[in-house]
Amino acid sequence: MFDELSARFEDAVKGLRGQDKISETNVDGALKEVRRALLEADVSLSVVKDFISEVRKKAVGTEVVRGVSPDQKFIQVVHCQLAEVMGGEKASLAKTSETPTVVLMAGLQGAGKTTATAKLGLYLKDQGRRPLMVGADIYRPAAIEQLKTLGEQIGIDVFSLGTETKPEEIATAGLAKARMEGYDALLVDTAGRLQIDTEMMGEIVRIRTAVQPDEVLLVVDSMIGQEAAELTRAFHEQIGITGAILTKLDGDSRGGAALSIRKVSGQPIKFIGTGEKVEALQPFYPERMASRILGMGDVLTLVEKAQKEVELADVKNMQKKLQEASFDFSDFLQQMRLIKRMGSLGGLMKMIPGMNQIDDGTLKKGEDQLKRIEAMIGSMTLIERCQPELLAAQPARRRRIAVGSGHQPADVDKVLADFQRMRAFMQQVSRGNMPGMGTAPEMGRTPRVPAKVSQGGSSRRQRPAKRKKGFGEL
Repeated sequence: MFDELSARFEDAVKGLRGQDKISETNVDGALKEVRRALLEADVSLSVVKDFISEVRKKAVGTEVVRGVSPDQKFIQVVHCQLAEVMGGEKASLAKTSETPTVVLMAGLQGAGKTTATAKLGLYLKDQGRRPLMVGADIYRPAAIEQLKTLGEQIGIDVFSLGTETKPEEIATAGLAKARMEGYDALLVDTAGRLQIDTEMMGEIVRIRTAVQPDEVLLVVDSMIGQEAAELTRAFHEQIGITGAILTKLDGDSRGGAALSIRKVSGQPIKFIGTGEKVEALQPFYPERMASRILGMGDVLTLVEKAQKEVELADVKNMQKKLQEASFDFSDFLQQMRLIKRMGSLGGLMKMIPGMNQIDDGTLKKGEDQLKRIEAMIGSMTLIERCQPELLAAQPARRRRIAVGSGHQPADVDKVLADFQRMRAFMQQVSRGNMPGMGTAPEMGRTPRVPAKVSQGGSSRRQRPAKRKKGFGEL
């Protein structure tokens, strides 16, 4: 996501490095690169023009404080403008005094409305809400069945009257059920429609009139780029959207849709879809997205993902195992599966500042290696997972694991050696020791200074002669 755009922004600031101030002259080159980057990211031309104009106005003539270089100041200006274009602050779902809160889902065919409806339902459920989903797409084959299947997976009720009833009547009956049975949110999944299809647009207007939604969310496929601007404008003019859900941001998205929607419609992006899994829906934070675009990472979202998946008791248990060097392959497998639940390795790495420099090929190799390790651990017996020392001492076990996982014995040897090395390292770190840096001094205690050797001897410490380590000692 945004990889190409991030690289282009980095190129844009190179010309400002080494300058003592931002001027009309030296900012031109940077702005040309930014303009090219935005256009190649498929951002709407009108949005690009306004963006460049605002950045020029805010950058040129600004005082660069001591200790801040012109390129850093330029990045700050661009970051602020990106966040402003995308909405400035996080926009939440509407809060209503009367229940249920009614959310109408709209968009083109294939944008992912049904999946987005289920994702939003799960999000609300996790917030302690009780949503009801309504299947009002009577045209797409199996659309209602898809919603019911998703509802069963996440434990959310689904209401529908089949494909022979008018969508506005289904939505009205769903609203009555929600009011009668105490649901506090109603999510209405509608059929995909083209903005030029007057009959279908008329239908969604009738649905809106029937249920009087508190939110009309336009589901937009992020892959459509600058077409998102015209799509958003057309839907907003005809049905009056209150926000958008941007889907498929985990794909080869160039970013144009994210930068065009708010500017064109005046309505905010409220959620983003970052994967196929029903859990892959996040609130949209303009500032965090601006940081991602500029390659600054997104540590806050990464922390939130981890907090959602990791229990405090698990953290304490893992810390104890690391200190005691009892961390085993079962624990390692658990950690790998935790990473999978949080998203792809590449997606997580790029939320860490500075890690956007890692190319996709390297990240893909890392993910492939994790899959190979998982296969090897899957071929181990329970006792072998809990006691890696058995594998170190018995080559026959390693050969059996290699055959069972479809790898070479040397591959298993390397995984075991790396695991033992990592376990030893983590044990030292958890005890406050950094390998190569000595023991960390305790609070309030003066660090112990090594005694000097006799004046007539060497200034170096005497070291025991090195001996070759056995496999089990790695």
